[in-house]
Amino acid sequence: MAATALAAGLVTSASAETVRWARSQDATTLDPHSQNLGTNHNFLHHIYETLVDRDNDGALQPRLATEWNLKEGDDTVWVFTLREGVTFHDGAPFTADDVVFSIERAKMEGSNMRQLHADVESVTAVDDYTVEFQMTGPSPIYPNNLTNTFMMDREWSEANDVVEPQDFAAGEDNYAVRNTNGTGPYELTSRDPDVRSVMTYYEGHWGEAPDVTEIQYSVISENATRVAALLSGEVDFVQDVPVQDIQRLSTQGGVKVETGPENRSIFFAYRFGEEPLRSSNVTDSNPFNSPQVREAMHLAVDREAIRQVVMRGQSDPAGVIVPPFVNGWTEELNAFPAPDVERARELMAEAGYEDGFSVTLDTPNNRYVNDEAIAQAVAGMLSQIGINVTLASRPVAQHSPLVQNNETDFYLFGWGVPTFDSAYNFNDLVHTKDGDYGAYNGGLYSNPELDAMIEGLGTEIDETVRDQAIADIWATVQEDRVFLPIHNQVLAYAMNENLTLPVQPENQPRMYEMQVAE
Repeated sequence: MAATALAAGLVTSASAETVRWARSQDATTLDPHSQNLGTNHNFLHHIYETLVDRDNDGALQPRLATEWNLKEGDDTVWVFTLREGVTFHDGAPFTADDVVFSIERAKMEGSNMRQLHADVESVTAVDDYTVEFQMTGPSPIYPNNLTNTFMMDREWSEANDVVEPQDFAAGEDNYAVRNTNGTGPYELTSRDPDVRSVMTYYEGHWGEAPDVTEIQYSVISENATRVAALLSGEVDFVQDVPVQDIQRLSTQGGVKVETGPENRSIFFAYRFGEEPLRSSNVTDSNPFNSPQVREAMHLAVDREAIRQVVMRGQSDPAGVIVPPFVNGWTEELNAFPAPDVERARELMAEAGYEDGFSVTLDTPNNRYVNDEAIAQAVAGMLSQIGINVTLASRPVAQHSPLVQNNETDFYLFGWGVPTFDSAYNFNDLVHTKDGDYGAYNGGLYSNPELDAMIEGLGTEIDETVRDQAIADIWATVQEDRVFLPIHNQVLAYAMNENLTLPVQPENQPRMYEMQVAE
């Protein structure tokens, strides 16, 4: 049916009330503090809300907090004034006590969001609509860390035994994984994981009523089927548009395509340390621990070829794992070497691996634009210098725990920066895996001197000093080749022509912001 409709180029209009939204993967959990994963945040922003939000230009905006400022006479305390008249979907009022509960929950050991709140010493409800965050020191950029930390109802959480967040990496389950009670513009009315979810407008929401009053969210993992569903009128909005279909859809009657850069980098990472790799034929050492091997890999990868062939021009090749949106990015950092296979082979020989070695490369196959195809291309490039890669491809719901649990030798990953500041990368990806830090440091890179510098960023109030520290940390990360950057993502959204929704830089399209033409 889809192939027939595709050939006919049939497109039907969405109603003004319902939008049928399709993407390649589902949220892995609905527990708001379980996983720091963009797919989950995208889904949950419709049901739960944060204290502050960010507009498409990157500026912070009020949401459940109407104002925030440092306490007069004490620059270690942030004061948030809450929006009055807000209720959860079960009718309970939203108050400062819910903020205290939510932040304390997000800081718990099982939370994958806790690193964002590492500098929070305590949270106190001054009255029903005022909350004070006592920081461990001056923390001038802390509100930037709150754009994906959702507020939960303490009473609902206690009644349903979800006071502690689900430990996703450990395979835990809880009531909040499939059930919700937020303050957001939509209520969850049905949920069939990895198949279909429905959200309907919450009449008690404090904001202006959106054009879209019902969202039918479908998971269609196969690219051609997803595009065919749009062209046949089965769905109205496709988030993960395959790069090979962008041009065709742009000229298709009845369809509109929006493109734009995402604040996300795609890169490879590898295991550090003396311990031999688990998946390699080298059993007495770790080849990735050799600086020459890491340099050789950088020289073997042709980023421009990936952009042209794999991404059909829809990517921005990069030499560092932060996009230009992010504080700390510079053109110098972003520079990358031209491919030089001969020199790469010389470096492999200098490292003692003139015969190469084998290793398994883990990659998601439904999370990032052409993720598996990128991994295949890089595997082919590395084979030119004797690194024989076995590709292990799996859905992100299975791939992400591999990285979190350090169960991979070599992996593809993507990283968005919701804080728009390099400290977010350093905290999760570079800092030694310890306590609140290093949650996604799957390669176990460790540099105690950098750890101290990273922790200092959280309370550094001199902007010039802080920016220099960021530059110094990046210089070491780049010199050590902690990561193998590939590109920054470029996104495409395709939709019926009567819908309007620009690309959101964090790839979080909000259906309550969608405009529906009459």
